[in-house]
Amino acid sequence: MKEKQNISVEPRVLEAVKQAAVGGRLTCTAARRLAGELNVPVRLVGAACDALGIKIKACELGCF
Repeated sequence: MKEKQNISVEPRVLEAVKQAAVGGRLTCTAARRLAGELNVPVRLVGAACDALGIKIKACELGCF
């Protein structure tokens, strides 16, 4: 079981993840692309998803 770290997520990242999620879900590809667009680490997008209760689906690399 992975231990969750307490990561502070900027409001702009939270808002971008909210906008990108469809039905409370976000694909792995979309999450990685969003991280690139926002110039933040992928783990920060993952932390935003955790904070918002958004599930990552179709994970390709096991990042989430």
